[in-house]
Amino acid sequence: MNLFVDEHSIVRRIWGKADTILFIFAGAAAEFALNKAVDWLYFTGKLPADPLARLFSTVAYSRQIIFSERDEALKAIDKINAIHKGVETARGSQIPDWAYRDVLFLLIDLSIRSYELLERPLSAAEKAEVFNVFNRVGERMQLTGIPSDYQHYLQMRKEHLEHNLINSAFTADLYHQYKKHLGFARYQILKQAQLLTVPTQVSQQLPLGKIAWLWPALKVYKAIKNLKPGKFLRDALLPVQYKIQIQGMDQAYALN
Repeated sequence: MNLFVDEHSIVRRIWGKADTILFIFAGAAAEFALNKAVDWLYFTGKLPADPLARLFSTVAYSRQIIFSERDEALKAIDKINAIHKGVETARGSQIPDWAYRDVLFLLIDLSIRSYELLERPLSAAEKAEVFNVFNRVGERMQLTGIPSDYQHYLQMRKEHLEHNLINSAFTADLYHQYKKHLGFARYQILKQAQLLTVPTQVSQQLPLGKIAWLWPALKVYKAIKNLKPGKFLRDALLPVQYKIQIQGMDQAYALN
């Protein structure tokens, strides 16, 4: 079987656990809200109408690529390209190259940050492997200006964080929508997860608070997460409409 991502790759381990994916999701929700190109996500109306569904679709496409055979993964990447081209045609302009790179970069960064938060530090080789997998996605998408290696990526990631983020009216609206769709309690937990996960350049521009009160609870959860009480606590925090989808992510990993 010719897989897009080797079955023993750390990337499969990262994206095969629902807990890690939820933190990647939380971090992406924060960074998307600040991105200068977020107006493109507003153009179709899907993001403000249901931001959780829009972000989960990004996660679903990523998992589809990571856990598919090579040909199926390439088809999924091509489908993403086609969707973007359709939006560009409808709007009559092109999505900036740096906006595509931003999404690629945040997926690399949040994959590493979330796994290290919940599991263990990654080695230099494992971090490079995460970069290599997503960089191959960028190459298939024919993105311009993507980095040549992990060290080059770190430099470009820093520059993107410094120049491509802004707290705008879109930011305020998205956080209003997050609260509306999650409810007060889950919204507070979302912000805590973001505070623990996102880069400093992101947290400084958002109303996430300064005290990470979720950290002590997370340490307890890490100790029991593989037991029934741990899974019960995680599932209790999920919106009902996404509970089965998230539970299925763990099941999918068990089958791969």
